[in-house]
Amino acid sequence: MMDDEGRPEKPVDHVVGMVLDALSIEELEARIVVLEGEIVRIREAIASKTATKSAADAIFKL
Repeated sequence: MMDDEGRPEKPVDHVVGMVLDALSIEELEARIVVLEGEIVRIREAIASKTATKSAADAIFKL
């Protein structure tokens, strides 16, 4: 994405436990979007690993 002056926007970095007092509402909302996306990505990884483990368990129980 680009800012109002045509420059690329800096990616949002978030550190769990960081002080949030100095962040604007817009910055906080951007962090929520980033974290929600990360939650989806992690859940997909868990689902993939679960499927792989289930398949391996099925093979080795034969």
